[in-house]
Amino acid sequence: MNLPRGFNAAARFASVLAAMSLFTAPIAAPAADTAPPAGCTGPVSAHWLNVNVEGVRSGNGLIAITLYADNPRKFLVKKGSLYVGRVDAQQGTTHGCIFVPNPGVYVIAIYHDENGDMKFDRSGIGFPEEGFGFTNNPATLAGLPSFRSVRLNVPRAGLSTTIRMKYP
Repeated sequence: MNLPRGFNAAARFASVLAAMSLFTAPIAAPAADTAPPAGCTGPVSAHWLNVNVEGVRSGNGLIAITLYADNPRKFLVKKGSLYVGRVDAQQGTTHGCIFVPNPGVYVIAIYHDENGDMKFDRSGIGFPEEGFGFTNNPATLAGLPSFRSVRLNVPRAGLSTTIRMKYP
């Protein structure tokens, strides 16, 4: 039997794809009954993000986890955040969790409130006096990161992000 030219190659390619599908599993969303971790902060919703803060220099005070909507005009402005959650600081790595309203794009800004005064302390000329960080860990040597560099897609509940703390 004469098969059309290229048929054998196409058949082999299809069989390789079929064999590969036996070894790959689809990415599964959390089960409907999956609950957020204890201590998750913010207005309760069906969606949350685990936040791992690395490089925390001491266990003093709190780690503030600030959630921003996908709106550059509200990023880092007074009363621009959706919510600020706080967890006890743990030297090394601090684990926190914050509820997000829905799947979508958000920004997380953190700071180490070592003195527990519930505010981000700055020097008289505006430089940070406490540790801080942002989603995606952008460079901040020349000032604040661009909004575009800190956006994080949260398509489903239970995902995790890691933010490295930077100290002045």
